[in-house]
Amino acid sequence: MTDLDRSQQEIRKAARDFAKGEFDRDQALELERDGIFPAKIWAKAGELGFLGLHLPEIYGGGLGFFEAALVTEAFCRQESTTGCALLLAGSGAECLWRSGGKALKARYLPAVAQARLRTAAAFIEPGVGPGFSSLQTTARREGDAWIVDGEKIHVLNGTGAGLYFVLCRTGEGQVSMLAVDGDSAGIAREDQGPRLGANMSGSGRVRFTGVRVPDGHLLGMPGEGLAQLTRFNDDAAVLLAAAATGIAAGALDRAQAYVQERAAFGRKIGAFEIIRDKIAEMTAQVESARATVRQAARRHDAGKSGTLPAVAKLVADRAAVAVADQAVQLYGGYGYMRESEVERFYRDAKALQLMLGGPGAMKNKIADATIGRKTGKEESKKV
Repeated sequence: MTDLDRSQQEIRKAARDFAKGEFDRDQALELERDGIFPAKIWAKAGELGFLGLHLPEIYGGGLGFFEAALVTEAFCRQESTTGCALLLAGSGAECLWRSGGKALKARYLPAVAQARLRTAAAFIEPGVGPGFSSLQTTARREGDAWIVDGEKIHVLNGTGAGLYFVLCRTGEGQVSMLAVDGDSAGIAREDQGPRLGANMSGSGRVRFTGVRVPDGHLLGMPGEGLAQLTRFNDDAAVLLAAAATGIAAGALDRAQAYVQERAAFGRKIGAFEIIRDKIAEMTAQVESARATVRQAARRHDAGKSGTLPAVAKLVADRAAVAVADQAVQLYGGYGYMRESEVERFYRDAKALQLMLGGPGAMKNKIADATIGRKTGKEESKKV
């Protein structure tokens, strides 16, 4: 692509070559079916420097969200579930990078980039809406520590994380975020079972009962939790949008190959006008998503992203679901079978679309920035 400089082209090529050499189709099918994290591939990716590229150099990164997006797209294009697992292995680490103390960052972030530590964003609770106004998990001060009690659900890497970023109530109307070591006494984890997609990462229920957390593990100041969550959602949206673009591109790759091989009525089905129209539409969706994600990543690196992370995720998610869905249809009955790659691409696309609150949350963020927040005090008009 002409919008990449030489260094970025080399990074993208290295990521593609790594994925082609290390991501095995049959192994991916087995790991996804059994909900097993691809630990060996993760470790090798960390060894070669593919993880945490957007983190500061001192912690093992030194590039930016743009380069991280290139790698993420390449990984998910080659194999959707493995690519998602590698991206989500460091879930929530951006919260520590942006708001943690120097000692805490030095202790944990290099381990994330080097594939020695999986992290988890423990934000969601049973019955608590997206505004977190009724958050039940609490952290109370006791000497030089915080005592955490509560329960979180739908925690990615929930049963395998070594560090949890826990959103909790630290006072009246005050929400804060703590980094909780996974080895702490009082943590109980439960696998919530298989989901529609992204099953190599796993989803867990995590209970915190009298968990003692050192005072230095508070991220930022008390009461900054929701602001930190907002910033994290923008960081995550850029990378998840890159993953969705990769899934869309991978589904398109497989659909293009299939229609050029499959024959009907004496010729390849790719020669039929209706099939050509479908492939053209799928290609347009992939290219549109890629352009939007790259613009969002560049602007995010420059600190001027605005609503672009939400726009990128909305656009890329739509492309991933639509293109993967069309690929399944082009494959016919085989596309619906679990052994089919496009079947898994479709499920992973839908799983990504639902993350960070789904399309509704992205639309709300965009609308808030363009026409203002809803006040709930709008007066009805008589017709």
